[in-house]
Amino acid sequence: MKRISARSAQRQAARFAVVKGLYATAGIAVLLVLVGAVASGAVYEVGPGKAYESIGAVPWESLVAGDTVRICWREAPYKEKWVICRRGTAEAPITVSGVAGPAGQLPVIDGRDATTRAELNYWGGERSVVKIGGANKPADTTPAWIVIENLDIRSGRPPYSFTGRNGLTQYKDLCAGINIEKGEHITIRNCRIHDCGNGFFGGGADILLEGCYLWDNGIEGSIYHHQSYTAAAGITFQYNHYGLLRKGCRGNNLKDRSSGLVIRYNWIEGGGRQLDIVDAEDNEGRLVEFPNYHETYVYGNILIEPEGAGNSQIIHYGGDSSHHEWYRKGTLYLYNNTIVSTRPDNTVLVNLSTNDEHCDCRNNIICLTAPGNHFALLDDSGIINLSHNWMKPGWRTTFEGVFHGKVNDDKTTVSGEEPGFVDFSGQDFRLARGSECINAGAPLRAGILPENDAIMEYVKHLTAKKRPKDASVDIGALEYEE
Repeated sequence: MKRISARSAQRQAARFAVVKGLYATAGIAVLLVLVGAVASGAVYEVGPGKAYESIGAVPWESLVAGDTVRICWREAPYKEKWVICRRGTAEAPITVSGVAGPAGQLPVIDGRDATTRAELNYWGGERSVVKIGGANKPADTTPAWIVIENLDIRSGRPPYSFTGRNGLTQYKDLCAGINIEKGEHITIRNCRIHDCGNGFFGGGADILLEGCYLWDNGIEGSIYHHQSYTAAAGITFQYNHYGLLRKGCRGNNLKDRSSGLVIRYNWIEGGGRQLDIVDAEDNEGRLVEFPNYHETYVYGNILIEPEGAGNSQIIHYGGDSSHHEWYRKGTLYLYNNTIVSTRPDNTVLVNLSTNDEHCDCRNNIICLTAPGNHFALLDDSGIINLSHNWMKPGWRTTFEGVFHGKVNDDKTTVSGEEPGFVDFSGQDFRLARGSECINAGAPLRAGILPENDAIMEYVKHLTAKKRPKDASVDIGALEYEE
């Protein structure tokens, strides 16, 4: 399987979202509800000396709204896996929460040689260490209002195996540390996901991934397995650290086919592409019919293209199937990002698949270690609007022989040999005193405010703070502070 396949349950979830109108605010209101929710159900304590010695002893099949499973750290990994096929509520989500060890160690969920609770019976065990989705036992439903947080989830890929409903079974290449097969209002927070075929995978409706560290995922030689790969009706990625894929793996860092996509305040380093934002293949969940399928927001991120990375493109926006009618055909709003390339050869900012794809590019620092003429804005098509970006002089429209697109440049680019970082070699991309990027930005387009104002900043690593606000915005992801 090269991409996410269509699933009828995901389509049902997506259609439900249309009726309820849940995604007009790109998940912001949902985040506030989840953070503020207080569970009032049973608490299942797992770990040494607790009521439940093993994860498999927890009655996963009978969890109800407000229940909390607390998995306590221990020195030995938990070699166990499970499905969540139950429904919480907005006021009382079902929460699975790791309890850190004395030095802050997260409980480890290891897919290698993992076992499954006998009372559970679910398909797709070979595709997940932790699954949110369908099952025979418990009775099948669309999971809703689920929170998974504070866990280290690892090692779901060949040649590893587990024991499930069919006995000893080897994982598939596309196995994910967390696989959301279907679901509504799902939050994954402060998890570490690594050594899997795909790190985070799935769809459903209204998904939030925040404060997670994804690295060392992928399948050697494959371009089809990624740190994360999603197709949802409303999804937000924020405060995450995306590191390098496993050695020899050629997938992308963050690949997505969703409607209502927001990528903000993340650190994303390496991958075939840092961002691969393409079409809802097979019209997955009828996502192309959502109005917000055609608007994507990418802001406040640090995007790093290291030497030796695969594809020279930082971002791909549009589509990669043969059905151009499913392509994004909208606008990529790309603003207040800090984009760094240490490639000695050429770097391309964004591949817009057709001239129906647009990019509004403003207030970004785009910094190369190579000379400016090794940087191009576009591949061979697409329409880009430039305003108040920092770039080295000598940049080009394209490296291709024929260019079919258009560049609308308002001539406000700030140019120089260095943007004025505190410590480039140490990856401290804060602005130093005297940087030409200070107070050189422009106000954001009124149409994206207030829901997608750049009001926060990523803090290295895995946290965030409010972006300082003064009379004039700075260029880049990080506002200057005295």
